[in-house]
Amino acid sequence: MSTQTHRLIIHELARCEECAVLRVSGELDRSGEKFFLRTLGASVMAGHRHLVLDVTALVFCDSRGLNCLLGVRWLLRRREGQLLLAGAGRHLAELLTATGSTEIFPRYLTVGQALLTLPPAHRPTWPPKPSPRSDGAPTDSPPLGS
Repeated sequence: MSTQTHRLIIHELARCEECAVLRVSGELDRSGEKFFLRTLGASVMAGHRHLVLDVTALVFCDSRGLNCLLGVRWLLRRREGQLLLAGAGRHLAELLTATGSTEIFPRYLTVGQALLTLPPAHRPTWPPKPSPRSDGAPTDSPPLGS
């Protein structure tokens, strides 16, 4: 399931009762702020205490985007959960370093490594199995909200 706004796409890759893995692609800034918070907030309200964000395709994140990450982290911590980042590129890594946020956001090279830090009962199946298309060929699910 995926959703998108003009320059930001959020795609659910896997989930279980306690955790969801979401791919965040594009630009996380003022223009995608409400969309990001609404989409991730819905995932938390669905019962996911842990979110793993695959940010390998996140090409831009500014201070507004960082504030979004902080807000989601705060919400998850109130539910005794975690926000884990997987595949942070140079730009996001530099932003986290420059703002002193590297201690706040656990970062991992891959989603698989991030998931290994969670209790086994809180991990979705990884890697996910592709969803079959109506013609029998495998496909990724469409963007959330489409």
